[in-house]
Amino acid sequence: LGGVVINRSLRVAGDELDEDIINYMRTRYGMLIGERTAEETKLEIGSAFPLDSKDSLATVVRGRDLSNGLPKSIKISAAEIREALTPTISQIVSAIQEVLEETPPELLSDIVERGIFLAGGGALLRGLDKKIAEETKMPVYVADDPLTTVVRGCGEVLNNLDLLSKVRVTGGLR
Repeated sequence: LGGVVINRSLRVAGDELDEDIINYMRTRYGMLIGERTAEETKLEIGSAFPLDSKDSLATVVRGRDLSNGLPKSIKISAAEIREALTPTISQIVSAIQEVLEETPPELLSDIVERGIFLAGGGALLRGLDKKIAEETKMPVYVADDPLTTVVRGCGEVLNNLDLLSKVRVTGGLR
């Protein structure tokens, strides 16, 4: 079709996943951790779907005890981090389901056949593809280089005047 049929934009990125971990540690363990600690924990043992070999992984998270202000260390499992990430992962899955529900049937059959492709840093979260596949009952793939896929695609459009003429910008810059 050469254009956007339907879209949904979420203001969700890795930072929200880090915030999920920070909030989980605060409410579950009465412990304050920083953004860097949350991100390191996410990268080390974070996942969106149970991963057999990695589910037994655990890491020690260090922060400050909110009750007395002293340093505190907690051993936390991959399953707990997955639980912490659930609110944001659920938002992502819900948005995908909404788009699929509004997609015209002829395009939906293409998606069922070809699958859903994930791009961006969030696509690197272990098991996100499996979680989305389970919820949508469709094949889901992570782009070969998810961190640069979108920007490379934009570059292709800018370098190809035929493609650029088909692009319609809506909503303006924010």
